[in-house]
This record gives sequence, C-alpha cells and structure tokens, in this order.
Amino acid sequence: MKVIIPVAGFGKRLRPHTLTNPKVMLNVGGKPMIHYIIEQLINDNIASSIILITGFLGEKIKDYLNSAFNFKFTFVEQDEAKGLGHAVHCAEDSFNNKNDEALIILGDTLFDVDLKKMISNEHSVIGVKTVDDPKRFGVVEKDERGYIRKFIEKPASKEVSPSNEAIVGLYYLKNSLQLFDSLKYIMENNITVKDEFQLTDALENMISKGEKMVTFYVDGWLDCGKPETLLETNRYLLNKHQKKNRNSFKNTLITEPVYIGDNCQIENSIIGPFATINSSCIIKNSIISNSIIENNSIIENVILESSIIGEAAIVKKNSLQINLGSFSEI
Repeated sequence: MKVIIPVAGFGKRLRPHTLTNPKVMLNVGGKPMIHYIIEQLINDNIASSIILITGFLGEKIKDYLNSAFNFKFTFVEQDEAKGLGHAVHCAEDSFNNKNDEALIILGDTLFDVDLKKMISNEHSVIGVKTVDDPKRFGVVEKDERGYIRKFIEKPASKEVSPSNEAIVGLYYLKNSLQLFDSLKYIMENNITVKDEFQLTDALENMISKGEKMVTFYVDGWLDCGKPETLLETNRYLLNKHQKKNRNSFKNTLITEPVYIGDNCQIENSIIGPFATINSSCIIKNSIISNSIIENNSIIENVILESSIIGEAAIVKKNSLQINLGSFSEI
C-alpha cells in the first residue's frame, strides 16, 4: 500500500503562524500534527511507501520526519499550487506498479479512525462524516445500492444539498492506474474549480469508467484549518493522551490535561486546563488555559486564554486572547 499525503498548502487561515512554519508542523497536544498521521501509519504497518507532496517550507517537514521516524519517506515537490488533484498527480512517478493500491490522507486534518478496517473493503472507499451543515463541505451522493455516484464540492448556499455526508479527506483507491489516468484526463481537458484541479473530479471520472466506491464513516474528524479548530483539536488530543506531568514548578498549579515540553521554566503560575507548552519556554506570574505556546517563548505577567503563541515570541503584562506569530513581541 502506498500512501500519498499532500502537505503543500500555504495555510492562509492560520497566518501568521504559517508564514514561518508549514501548517502540518503546527503543534497540537505536544507534537506537530503530521506526527500523529505518520505514527499511526507506521504503528499499524499500513504503508509500504509514504509519499509527501511538499511545497512552501517543505524542507522543514522533511527535516522533522527524517529525524523523528526510522522510515524511508519519499518527498515530491509541488512546484505550483494547482489544487489537490494536481498535488496527488505529482506522486505518479513514485508508483512503479500503477496497479498498486493508494491511500490518500490530507496532511492538515487528523483522524481518530481504524484505518485497517477502512482499507479492508473490496471496493474503493471514501471517508465521510454526517454533518448538520453540508453546504460548508464537499459531499457524496449515493445510489440505492450504497455506491457513490457523484461528488459535490460545497453546494451553493441557495441550493439544498442532496447529501449530508461530508468528505473528510481520506481516500482509499484500489486502482492507482485508473486514478492517475483520471487525473491526467481532468488536467488535459482543463477541468477546474476556481482554477484548481480537484481530486473529486478525477474520482467522478473513475466512477464513469466503472470503479465502485463506497463510504466509510469517520466519527473522529479533527479539523486543524483555523485557529479555533486547532485549539479544539489540541483539547481533544490532550484529553485522549492525558499523562500526568511529573515536573514540579515553583509556586505553580498544573490543572490537567496539559502538555509541558522539556527545559521549561515556570514559576508563580497556573497552567491549564488544555494548555500545550512546548519546549524551552519561560513562564512567570501567568495564567494560561486552552492555549498553545510554541518553543522558546517567554510569557510574563499575563492571563492567556484561547490563544496561540508562535515560536520565540514574547508576551508581557496583559490579559489577552491573541494569535501571535513567531519572533513577535507584545
């Protein structure tokens, strides 16, 4: 099984943090979000090959994964942002046998899902979740036998969505030869949405050629695309992987769940709940909850709630809810 993970997005909704770091390298629960995806693939022994489609600041992803895991990754650069379909197409040369199965996982979304069960199906599988407001998402439409017959990208607000099964970003495709042929077809015929080549258009082309696709329900769909959902995912992961902090800090109350990295100096403070404090931070006379503080930051005389503080930032003397980029000072 070859796994394709597109990680080339700019992450505009998470600026200023993504001006200095790829979106998939932002920290949730003490680790970059890409770490959780790779860790599951390796631990479940699912992937014979993991292909990452990189772009802006891609070297940071490459350096981190090569140092964090004992696995031979393939990195392919997407030289121009032309959509998810184009990103997947960039992996074609890594498929020596085009009949290999392919698992596509979006690198900026985390899943609490049994991947082994998902890929045990006799047909191609699209991960979905039932949502209340399908107009915000791409959805699938199925026939009476349960096979997918159509993909709809974000139904217009004035339209009534034919389905409430949102596409979550997991695609198990039995026939990679047909996948790449269909991607080539949409690009040669300039089939685009907002000037981007969509993977769903290629999937519809596969269906038109006889490929059967079914859905797999994913309850644990953790969005990391906006500051508020990044913090929500951080809360989820801290709850799931809750470990009591063994470190004791001077005149400091730790309210679990929290994550505190190595070499932190904390005194006269209240940390938590739902605070991720990464390595080598200095925190004094502060209260921090529901927040993510990146490495090497200094927080003094501050009350922080629902905030994201970038690497090597300095925040002093305020009561704040902020979204502060790396190497900044307030």
